[in-house]
Amino acid sequence: MAGFKTHIGVSTAVGVGYGAIGYASGMPASTCLVAAGLCSVSGMLPDLDSDSGVPVRETMAFFAAVVPALMIPRFIQLGFNLEQIVVAAGLIYVAFRFCIAEIFKKFSVHRGMWHSIPAAAIAGLLAFLIVSGTSLEIRLFKTAAVVLGFMIHLVLDEFWSFEVRKGRLRIKRSLGTALKLWSTRSLWPNVSTYGKLALLVVLVIQDPYLMDQLGIERSDLTARPQQLLEQAANRNEPWLPAWNLAGNAQDPEPLTGDRDAQQRTVDRTEASLEWTPVQDAWDEPASIEETARRLFGDPTEPSRVRR
Repeated sequence: MAGFKTHIGVSTAVGVGYGAIGYASGMPASTCLVAAGLCSVSGMLPDLDSDSGVPVRETMAFFAAVVPALMIPRFIQLGFNLEQIVVAAGLIYVAFRFCIAEIFKKFSVHRGMWHSIPAAAIAGLLAFLIVSGTSLEIRLFKTAAVVLGFMIHLVLDEFWSFEVRKGRLRIKRSLGTALKLWSTRSLWPNVSTYGKLALLVVLVIQDPYLMDQLGIERSDLTARPQQLLEQAANRNEPWLPAWNLAGNAQDPEPLTGDRDAQQRTVDRTEASLEWTPVQDAWDEPASIEETARRLFGDPTEPSRVRR
């Protein structure tokens, strides 16, 4: 597999190029610098499950310092005061330096599900929840930098599965253990990984920052079906009555705009359909016998057809 220097070197070079492309596209210079740094360090994220201490130590040290700084706008959005922000930043620093690394060491294996495409998506969703930005495009730009750095690591690991010895191409057994969608070792790592992925998707959808950027209130997500039903039930047409639950007719909505033009439209429609409104028909629904008599005539009356 590729070594530490290879991973950090390639991800840094790609991060610089990614930031340059963003700057040429109109992104702020500070945003491009942050994105380049995120892409560079994210190239080491998959090796958090490694037994070697160098990748874990360097990666945890960087994120312990950077993540609290990236979350300051989020803390302000949540209404934290200065003391609360300092306490939260300190707790995040301690968590990265002393807790998260131990969790990976205890519950993960090298080249397990943390070396996979779903893990890259998990890293991207976590980055989306952490990073800030004045617009959704800036936030997505930083998130994509994390995913890009993560995927570069996986691609390099797969590329290093090929080697040439004595003029012959040799394929290592590690081929396919990085760029994968699931693990063949056991079922539980797959369930755990995709469960975390689904949970993060829900958190991102319910993120108030995202809803604010899209102009959607979170309450609308649940209230919208009920509102649509209420609007359909209360819908009134200018020439049709709206029956309420009690069975009584409501007054139609008044015509707006050019009344004469709308009335002429209604008259032409009625004339083309040869429909004559029956005023007493709106008082209450007609019975079946009444409807049949109106359509086919009264059977007790003599027929008007000449014999």
